[in-house]
Amino acid sequence: MEFLFMLRLKNPNMLVKGATPEESAIIDEHFEYLKTLTAQNVVYLAGRTLTMDERTFGIVIFESGHENSAKQIMENDPAVKKNLMSAELFPFHIALMRSK
Repeated sequence: MEFLFMLRLKNPNMLVKGATPEESAIIDEHFEYLKTLTAQNVVYLAGRTLTMDERTFGIVIFESGHENSAKQIMENDPAVKKNLMSAELFPFHIALMRSK
């Protein structure tokens, strides 16, 4: 099954004012977490909007056996776990995807 989780910064001012060293470290952990899941063929796509305000959000489209394991993947994201971002999970279906 495919799922999508949407991420939002809990403090979008971080984009304008810059991240603290602690926030930067969490973002690095978040990126490495998603990079690992991508290498394990779990994540299809991850990215964020380029807006620099409260509209900014990220998405992660991934595969999981069922909703409980999908929720675990989302909740184990360091940015979610360490309360830097909020996340919302959605069942998702990829209808079309270009090949490389």
